[in-house]
Amino acid sequence: MSKIKLSKEFIQSIVKLALNEDLYPSGDITSSLINNENLLTVKLVSNQRAIVGGLLFAKQAFKLIDNKIKFIIKKKDGSNIKKGNLVAIIKGKAKNILIAERVALNFLSHISGIATKTNEFVKLAGKKTKICCTRKTIPNLRVIQKYAVKLGGGTNHRFNLSDEYLIKDNHIASSDLKNLVSKAIKNKKGKKITVEVDTIKQLKSILGLKFNTILFDNMSIKNLRDGVEIAKKYYVTEASGNVSLKTVKAIASTGVNRISVGSITHSAPAIDFKLEI
Repeated sequence: MSKIKLSKEFIQSIVKLALNEDLYPSGDITSSLINNENLLTVKLVSNQRAIVGGLLFAKQAFKLIDNKIKFIIKKKDGSNIKKGNLVAIIKGKAKNILIAERVALNFLSHISGIATKTNEFVKLAGKKTKICCTRKTIPNLRVIQKYAVKLGGGTNHRFNLSDEYLIKDNHIASSDLKNLVSKAIKNKKGKKITVEVDTIKQLKSILGLKFNTILFDNMSIKNLRDGVEIAKKYYVTEASGNVSLKTVKAIASTGVNRISVGSITHSAPAIDFKLEI
């Protein structure tokens, strides 16, 4: 499984791209109206409860605009914060702070949003069931989004198509289930193998073959419970398909080991932060 590496170089490069997007081609024409000798002390405040994340990205946004800006972190990534909590203090020239403001807040809002939504699922699922993210991520932001999932207490599923074999419904529709599983076992070379099924009949047709995880997709609670009971002696069990905050507790009650949830990355609401001057 690929590991997430949030190196200084990675954070700098991704923030630089975001700033270039915001400043091309003529810079911040509005903030250029301000006398840049004006010095500010600005409070970064949360407007709602959340799991905070992305502070190093926010800090880098200000640093790339002006390395003399001081970004004093008051809450660490992964911390629980309440409405009105002070998250950071920013000191520096007014114009330069304003130039970096939106990019910094965008990273903070998005990463905190995923961490917060993930944590809601984690709490409902309980201690015995892991909440996993999927590859339903914004292109080129997968590292960031999977980092946010970890902050919220979730577990990273495969990072990319090379990490493990995941035999899904469309693979099966294009071939033969048992044949695909047998080929994966033959060619695995240390890679894990997960096989998706949507019926008990499919499960029984491959039961006993040596792979790692059985993924139950879009099953009713009754069928999922039956499937887990059959498979748990042989495999790690996982459930997926239209999982929501309303259904996750019932799904976890079946005894399944893992629940994969696409919405924690593709549909997490941003957290509202503000700069108070």
